[in-house]
Amino acid sequence: MSTLICGSIAYDTIMVFADRFKNHILPEKIHMLNVAFLVPEMRREFGGCAGNIAYTLKMLGTEPIIMATVGDDAEPYLARLDAMGMSRRHVRKVPDSFTAQAFITTDLDDNQITAFHPGAMNHSQLNAVGDASGVELGIVAPDGRDGMIEHAQQFAAAGIPFIFDPGQGLPMFDGAELLRFIDAATYVTVNDYEAQLLQERTGQTLESLAASVQALIVTLGGAGSHIYSKGQRIEIPSVNPVAVIDPTGCGDAYRAGLLHGINAGMDWPTVGRLASLIGALKIAHRGGQNHRFDRAEIGVRYREAFGSALD
Repeated sequence: MSTLICGSIAYDTIMVFADRFKNHILPEKIHMLNVAFLVPEMRREFGGCAGNIAYTLKMLGTEPIIMATVGDDAEPYLARLDAMGMSRRHVRKVPDSFTAQAFITTDLDDNQITAFHPGAMNHSQLNAVGDASGVELGIVAPDGRDGMIEHAQQFAAAGIPFIFDPGQGLPMFDGAELLRFIDAATYVTVNDYEAQLLQERTGQTLESLAASVQALIVTLGGAGSHIYSKGQRIEIPSVNPVAVIDPTGCGDAYRAGLLHGINAGMDWPTVGRLASLIGALKIAHRGGQNHRFDRAEIGVRYREAFGSALD
């Protein structure tokens, strides 16, 4: 069973600020902000929502199909996909462009300041959902604006269930556009900040928005997550990680858990707990694609965390 992941492929340049942003940003001077953070630690990682989700999904045993656009500098990333045995048939190279680039600075409280250059991602509408065969589930993750709109419409027209995951792309859309996404989608997932923005833009409560989909999932960081489904709110506990190293890509790891659980036909409490566990495994590693596990380890860790077997 294949899952089509429409979203970004990107390089992440990650810098660690060995202090707290709040100690250097004066609220009364926010209108004239001019700050510099010394970041002695810097690394470049493979990232992007589609790349991160696919990386984790493959380890879980669900076959991912990446649909994304990249630039002239994509060869190292494409070689990595080949080495991992992931198809790049639907990864389109856009000439005379850069692959999307994120420049992320993280402080000691895991707050992040990110600058993002979309590059080839702005041409994501060149890909079409119908170009991929054997797809039974999909996700529209953060990507170029036109691509997100068209891919959601194409999933709906093809009758393929999909998750709408606006992520950092949510501010690109007004309330009416967001409601059209939700009407087309089968599932919606956002973090707590995005959930608040989604309510403000649409003028609807989470409970009202959830009535339009099979499930609306809100992640709450270390406080776990909530799944709104069939008029109920299911509270999903967080999982204590072995270490808190880097939050980059934790949301994508969580979404991979969602996709795998949905594909496997798990009930919502189990889907949410699996996703929570995967996010906790990721946060103990740097970058979005450096965590490692196998199916047996997931079963053991799930039982340790929740006291029951993973169905």
